[in-house]
Amino acid sequence: MNKYVKIGLAIVVLFLAGFVYWNYFFVFSEGVKGGSLNYFEKKGFVFKTYEGRLVQDGFQSPQAGALQSNEFRFSAVGSDVAQQLERASGKFVELRYREYLGKLPWRGASKYVVYEVVEIDDSSPARNNEIPAGTN
Repeated sequence: MNKYVKIGLAIVVLFLAGFVYWNYFFVFSEGVKGGSLNYFEKKGFVFKTYEGRLVQDGFQSPQAGALQSNEFRFSAVGSDVAQQLERASGKFVELRYREYLGKLPWRGASKYVVYEVVEIDDSSPARNNEIPAGTN
């Protein structure tokens, strides 16, 4: 009986370790997003993490007939990334991120974790102020 309890306990521990790895450490996706950095701040009660929001060009619609801007909410890791983003508010930035299936309190409040700033564009975006010609 003691042998079966040890085997069963080992299986449960392996299952729990696999579950924790899959939900909190497995990188589900990686990519680059670009847009205007809306805000970047350090916040938290116990674990102080860097949180930010990127507003992307264009619109997405969760419902037919509705308009909503594309927002990318993220957490950032590393002091180098944090220093670059603190100075880039309102500028166009490209961020390299990883998406995890679950959130960890010391990693941030988002499933999306930015680990590198690819580019910061200091120039203002070109705007097309022309009125389109009407079709008659």
